[in-house]
Amino acid sequence: MNSLTAHELHQLLLNKKVSSVEITEAVFKQIEKNEDKVKAYVSLTKEKALKNAEEADKRIRSGENIPPLCGIPIAIKDNMCTKGTRTTCSSKILNNYLPPYDATIVKKLDDLLAVPTGKTNLDEFAMGSSTENSGYFTTKNPWDLKTVPGGSSGGSAAATAADECILALGSDTGGSIRQPASFCGVVGLKPTYGLVSRYGLIAFASSLDQIGPITKDVTDAALLLNAIAGYDQKDSTSVNRPVPNYQNSLVNSADKLRIGLISDLMGKGIDEDVKKAIKTAARVFESMGAIVEEVSMPTFEYAVPTYYIIAPAEASSNLARFDGVKFGHRSKEAPDLINMYYNTRKEGFGSEVKRRIMIGTYVLSAGYYDAFYLKALKARTLIKQDFEKAFKRFDILISPTAPSVAFKIGEKANDPLSMYLSDIATIPVNLAGLPAISLPCGFSKGLPIGLQIIGDAFAEEKTLQAAFAYEQHTDWHKKRPKL
Repeated sequence: MNSLTAHELHQLLLNKKVSSVEITEAVFKQIEKNEDKVKAYVSLTKEKALKNAEEADKRIRSGENIPPLCGIPIAIKDNMCTKGTRTTCSSKILNNYLPPYDATIVKKLDDLLAVPTGKTNLDEFAMGSSTENSGYFTTKNPWDLKTVPGGSSGGSAAATAADECILALGSDTGGSIRQPASFCGVVGLKPTYGLVSRYGLIAFASSLDQIGPITKDVTDAALLLNAIAGYDQKDSTSVNRPVPNYQNSLVNSADKLRIGLISDLMGKGIDEDVKKAIKTAARVFESMGAIVEEVSMPTFEYAVPTYYIIAPAEASSNLARFDGVKFGHRSKEAPDLINMYYNTRKEGFGSEVKRRIMIGTYVLSAGYYDAFYLKALKARTLIKQDFEKAFKRFDILISPTAPSVAFKIGEKANDPLSMYLSDIATIPVNLAGLPAISLPCGFSKGLPIGLQIIGDAFAEEKTLQAAFAYEQHTDWHKKRPKL
């Protein structure tokens, strides 16, 4: 049962062929079997999971109207607050932090009686592309345990691929849902900025972060987006607009769909096998009646440096709150207040988080603000304008999700620039605040390749339609790793 999708299990639950408790026990049996190899979870919440599963079964037996995620096991990335359950951001500075409240999306899922299996591993404070920056351990890619699962939502993607959950939530600041989805051969959707509440998401870069689904197919991504999307007064960046039923957009048609293939993401630095897979995907769309043309996005060459000024600047500000005073780790080696601050942050933060805090503090400092941060904001505007021009011609844009398949653990650990470039195709989307989905489109060296489909702002329906149509014409999403 743990290998099925949420929509398949929903039908079985409605027909009373299985119970939520049985599904939940199957998932935890899989976790018990494989977790020592995959290491997807920071903590498990079996007691809470079984409690929700029992409540879901009661609701199903009562004949009430049952929402699609009722009784379905879901993993939650460990940077989303869960009341009374340890929330660490995979950082030693929050090792024993128990939030006093639930994130909005956690509460929404709890109200639906979804079944929370546990909190998944990530790069510390979501800063990384491989989950090697976790303060606890490196998650392994279920397709090849010697390779990374991607990051920062590597735990959520690996848990989904390894059938250690049915669905998962990730967060995406510069590709942190889509890149691990690509590496692990699953579906990852980053919604439009403002569509999903960020209340209770422990911030990395507030103008970039978005919560979104990681699932086994596109239908599940639409179901989970239905559950978490919507206006939230508690989040000042939340957009107050009607939320459609995304399941209605799952139409198996791409006829006359105008598709732009981003040429700037098909050149230098992209593996040949990845390029071939994306070109083949373009031909699949053409066979369905879509019109595919190349489009150039010249400002994309500035996306990575722009991101690595804006994101660390925001991180420097956001992470200032972790000082050992109100919550989290506090150094015992502290003769006075200043040393307490210094030692707490020195002991609690890992090397990548320290690097980004220092970069962010530098670009915001007097004398450098105009030269770096202000210039990056202007470059961000130009990238957004490139997208606006493109969407006057095209309904959606396509590109590789990542320049390569999953790399070996340790391969890029000592080369930050090489690691940063692994998000070259995903970062522009976050800078512009647009929706994008990654779904499997091929293999290279036995590892999955991801196709990225990008939509205009709040055009999730068109994005999901294109992804669903492609998925119905291929079998890549049906392939599963053999652990």
